[in-house]
Amino acid sequence: MAQYFENDASLRSEEQTKNVIIKNKEYKFLTDNGVFSKSGLDFGTRSLLESLNIDKITGNVLDFGCGYGPIGIFVASNTKSLVDMIDINLRSIKLAKKNALLNNVEVNIFESNIYSNINKKYDYIISNPPIRVGKKILYEILFEAKKHLNINGELWIVVNKNQGAKSLLKDLEREYTVELVNKNKGFYIICAKNNWLFAIILVMLYIDACTLIWITFFLCKYRL
Repeated sequence: MAQYFENDASLRSEEQTKNVIIKNKEYKFLTDNGVFSKSGLDFGTRSLLESLNIDKITGNVLDFGCGYGPIGIFVASNTKSLVDMIDINLRSIKLAKKNALLNNVEVNIFESNIYSNINKKYDYIISNPPIRVGKKILYEILFEAKKHLNINGELWIVVNKNQGAKSLLKDLEREYTVELVNKNKGFYIICAKNNWLFAIILVMLYIDACTLIWITFFLCKYRL
């Protein structure tokens, strides 16, 4: 059985229309077989969208793994941001383009294998990441995001605690300034900020630690 992050041209198409209300605003989405959450807006994505500081979102926004488009369309309909939406699933791309028209928003939607077709930086990258791709690819998605964020840009994600949210939260702290924004029935809403000052401090601490080690080694070697 094909996963939602794979392309299976043999999978029969059965498009359905789903009416969804997010923050008291109605949206209409076409879904289909072979895409994530074809039965309608999933609880994790809804929790993520309802936790966003939507009034503060500006600039360039990337909806990573857009599926049929709820994240990017929600952001585009509630902000003046320039929204890009990417996915590797061609059926998802097709649906997202239809849904952008249905919801009367202007967005840029295109195929990309992780960040292969990304050639700019963003102020926000927002995603319900594809956990089932496995830890190696998942971490590539989340940590490579930093290269595509502006200084002080933010990565917003949702992860279920049963899918490693707690350990992921700690791992992200190695590269980002991390905030657990919200918890909703087991779903963790995480904001990871590309804070360059934080990175510089870590480097300085590392240099100081290395210097201390060398001084200790020198003193011991020469018994000073």
